[in-house]
Amino acid sequence: MTRTVTVGLDGSAESRSAAEWAAREARLRDLPLKLVQVWEPVPAPMAQAPLLGAETHQHWSERVPRETADGIRLRHPGVEVSVEQATGTPAEALVDAAKDAELLVLGSRGLSGLGGFLVGSVGLSVVAHAEVPVVLVRAGEQAADEHQMDPAGIPSAASPFRPVVLGLDADTPADAVIDFAFAEAARRDTGVRVVYCRRLPPYYAYGLAMDSGLNDELFREETAALTKILRPWRHKHPGTEVVLRPRIGSAADHLIDASREASLVVIGRRIRRRAFGAHIGPVTHGVLHHAASPVAVVAHG
Repeated sequence: MTRTVTVGLDGSAESRSAAEWAAREARLRDLPLKLVQVWEPVPAPMAQAPLLGAETHQHWSERVPRETADGIRLRHPGVEVSVEQATGTPAEALVDAAKDAELLVLGSRGLSGLGGFLVGSVGLSVVAHAEVPVVLVRAGEQAADEHQMDPAGIPSAASPFRPVVLGLDADTPADAVIDFAFAEAARRDTGVRVVYCRRLPPYYAYGLAMDSGLNDELFREETAALTKILRPWRHKHPGTEVVLRPRIGSAADHLIDASREASLVVIGRRIRRRAFGAHIGPVTHGVLHHAASPVAVVAHG
């Protein structure tokens, strides 16, 4: 089966931005793009209401994906675009539709209300349960936003890409997350900025001074360990500049700050096979809600 870049579509500004980002990513990967529109069935009496009548159903289930696909073909010539319609619970349907995808792209916000539109909770649930990388894209995201300013200080998609920011747990760095970040940076011909954090020492909460010498030594040890861990990817992508950025404090805050100058932020999510709940961790949750750039969440064991 042909691998795809799959995107969830609900007609909202967020999902349209996600579709545009996914089309650009499909071109970078030389893969087809699949638009997935999910319609969640509603009880028969509600389906007969004017808001959810036959005309509205036809608009959302047929016109929106068709018109979106036609627009993408015009703006992204050479990208093969297909449309798939699914019925069911949106989060489950999207996870199922993306099983054979290389990655799944969603808008970070969606329309609320009836009719099965994507909402924030759906996106979080997909991130929590999908085993393929999931990229969240905000409404209004433009191609130029992921690039450096041109020499005149004007945003331009013709300028080089901004770096890819990689958030790593220095104690348990995951190969799948590292591999994804380096591959994305190589596709964009840009560098990788590795952000890893150490929590403030317990005594800092009591107003005691930090031992700068001890913290410097701990950072040196962590940096040396991460340099060794990253060596295979540096050999695999010799043209990719790698900058290590040790920080003290909240990992989410530092990643959000780094996202302002990033083309993409890449973070990990440990796979937890539990039936209920969106178990994505506080760092991932914080970054998804506040990052200024698209965010890729990579599941790992």
